[in-house]
Amino acid sequence: MSDAPRLAFFATAIGECALAWNAVGLTGVWLPATRPGALRQRLARHPANGNVATPPSSIMAVIDAITRLLAGAHVDLREVPLDLAPIGDFRRRVYAVTRDIAAGRVLTYGAVAERVGADASARAVGQALGANPFPIVVPCHRVVATTGGLGGFSAPGGVAMKRRMLAIEDARLDGPPDLFDEAQAPASGRP
Repeated sequence: MSDAPRLAFFATAIGECALAWNAVGLTGVWLPATRPGALRQRLARHPANGNVATPPSSIMAVIDAITRLLAGAHVDLREVPLDLAPIGDFRRRVYAVTRDIAAGRVLTYGAVAERVGADASARAVGQALGANPFPIVVPCHRVVATTGGLGGFSAPGGVAMKRRMLAIEDARLDGPPDLFDEAQAPASGRP
């Protein structure tokens, strides 16, 4: 495959998504637009637009995983290859920490900053995640405000889309299991 990015659109439980890839890995992921057809219109200006293609099996596996995740399955996307060449060191570190947040869990911007290192702040983490070209694969929707609010979300649909994605995952704050986690645990089958 050449280094020219390819593009594919696919249906999910929350609407039509898209992703672009090259020989290295994904170069972009897009969540549904708020209006039908708006995602395709938006991507008409993307460099990969002239290269809408049938994805190879490796990319089909990623599409399948994203589709299952957005339908409520707890899918691990940490091993999906990304082309991080145009991404600076700080954002790479933020994305690496964010990729480690499991489906169904959340961290605060401050907790991500602590894990990124001394040069990080909650605000800088928020800015890096606001520029995330790989939503879902780099699950920026799983990073929330310390105050108990959701914080921002730069994808179409904004905070309402973030809330929807967290509800699909039945997300909880990362940490030790709490009373709600125990209530959700499957029955052991013992009396």
